[in-house]
Amino acid sequence: MWLFLFNSILLGVGLAMDAFSVSIANGLAEPKMRPLKCTAVAGTYSFFQFLMPMVGWLLVRTVVGWFGVIEKFIPYIALGLLLYIGIKMIVGCLRGREDDETRRLTVGVLLLQGIATAIDALSVGFTIADYELPMALLASLIIAAVTFIICLFGLWIGRSFGSIFKHAELVGGIILIAIGIEIFVKNIFFA
Repeated sequence: MWLFLFNSILLGVGLAMDAFSVSIANGLAEPKMRPLKCTAVAGTYSFFQFLMPMVGWLLVRTVVGWFGVIEKFIPYIALGLLLYIGIKMIVGCLRGREDDETRRLTVGVLLLQGIATAIDALSVGFTIADYELPMALLASLIIAAVTFIICLFGLWIGRSFGSIFKHAELVGGIILIAIGIEIFVKNIFFA
């Protein structure tokens, strides 16, 4: 049981790194983000980090052949979503969109970020496919809890530096694009 918990925590840390980086970018872009919103942002990433392994687990347990087809598109989807969000942030910064109201993280963008940063967690469904439902749920809950804590820390870092950095949204957009490229390259060339 201890090995299961340890492995689940390590899996959570590994999966949370993209969400951590995006959290920093969001904190940079919105340095005056309120604590309740920070909790909602971290909660959104955690939800998707919980959901995706369970969806992967379900796909593997029910329609294994289909999952292989879906898995091929994961890097392309993540790249596309993060490129879209990152470019949008960069263009907004370059156009001089400096007031706090226009820089706020919207629900739609947050959901896209949540999906983009967690979509590679679908593959975790393969690694937990031999677990029964309670163990798969517990592993996914641990991954979500680890992601939540790591993302809160990332938001704190971003908010701390975002208030002193004039073009933080530009940096945040570049970070998102870099994360999208990293996910793509890692899954296409090194998988």
